[in-house]
Amino acid sequence: MDWKKESKPLLIILAVFLGLFFLPVGIPRFDNALFEALQLVKWYAREHVILCLIPAFFIAGAIGVFVSQASVMKYLGAKANKILAYGVASVSGTVLAVCSCTVLPLFAGIYKMGAGIGPASAFLYSGPAINVLAIVLTARILGIEMGIARGVGAVFFSIIIGITMHLIFRKEEAAKAATQMAMPEPEATRPLWQTAAYFFVMVTILVFANWGKPVQEAGVWHAIYAQKWIITSIFSIIFGVILIGWFKMAWWKVVFAAIPPAAIALIGPQFISHEYLPLSAFAAGSIGLSIITSTDKGETGDWFSSSWTFAKQILPLLLLGVLIAGFLLGRVGHEGIIPSEWVSAAVGGNSLRANVFASIAGAFMYFATLTEVPILQGLIGSGMGKGPALALLLAGPALSLPSMLVLNGIFGLKKTVTFVVLVVIMATISGMLYGNFF
Repeated sequence: MDWKKESKPLLIILAVFLGLFFLPVGIPRFDNALFEALQLVKWYAREHVILCLIPAFFIAGAIGVFVSQASVMKYLGAKANKILAYGVASVSGTVLAVCSCTVLPLFAGIYKMGAGIGPASAFLYSGPAINVLAIVLTARILGIEMGIARGVGAVFFSIIIGITMHLIFRKEEAAKAATQMAMPEPEATRPLWQTAAYFFVMVTILVFANWGKPVQEAGVWHAIYAQKWIITSIFSIIFGVILIGWFKMAWWKVVFAAIPPAAIALIGPQFISHEYLPLSAFAAGSIGLSIITSTDKGETGDWFSSSWTFAKQILPLLLLGVLIAGFLLGRVGHEGIIPSEWVSAAVGGNSLRANVFASIAGAFMYFATLTEVPILQGLIGSGMGKGPALALLLAGPALSLPSMLVLNGIFGLKKTVTFVVLVVIMATISGMLYGNFF
């Protein structure tokens, strides 16, 4: 037997065996961490996959099919007007109320279509970081200064991170720009305004389906929340009309896809609890859309194929990342394998160590949209300094362990590590400055 050749499999087998042999099953903290991991991934599957990721996959697939590569390169490519490119990318979060995971399919769509690494990175950061509702919630609960600092810091940091990524990888970007020779704009199958309206409707469905419940049960935000599913239904009907009128899809196919969610909305209350009724209707509509597009041999069939490619690439890594994050840190108000006291003790005051720790912890934790504010409220009550609080706010929503795993598959290890380090550094600097002034 060739032991040099067989030594690697042997070591792997031994490592797995010893890991299983000494598995700390029965120790309360380990058992609880496993429970929290499963609870978090269960919650994620219920709350985010259907309402967030499925629409995001369809939007990303649409970018790959209905938006020409020449158009992406014109506005976001390596040779694009920098002011326009970074300006659009840095404020994208004001429209997309998404978390660090939901933005990934959208980022993958524009990056693979030829967007420059600078604007793409700015979009990647700003998408979840500049959430208007989250910034308003931050100002109301944590103070107006914190809300303003979060909003202004997120916009500037997205631009700075994007420009820095461009400068670090400028040789690669120069080669990319050189290969992107002047591409003639392909003949459009429909006017630009129709394509823009199509994307607007899909993004609107994504935003309102995930509209979070505000703290105060009054005002404009709560009024929108109270009518979120009616608004989502209206735009879903508009979306169906667009498929028939502009994409030439057979009307009976669209009706076929619309009947199940409509039936669930009308008859469902007799059989389905109120909590799961909208989710069930949305899931039925998503399944119907998948069926009618996947069986089409035209451009809508290509749209589904592109969306499915993103789903296969991203979803398994996201679920694995959420499982690991739940094991390590638990859910909101619950502990994982790492005691919460360690986190609270490490972020007190405004020292460099506290800000660095807050930035790194925020980068690896998973925050669903708007959940970072109550978490911070509890940490501040436990003695967390204002500087580390801002650092966590700027690093947390933009990154997470699940998103890092996916980014590695899209960006590559070198670019992913660089992006994560830049976010941590910028968040740390902002925390230090804010803590010294406030």
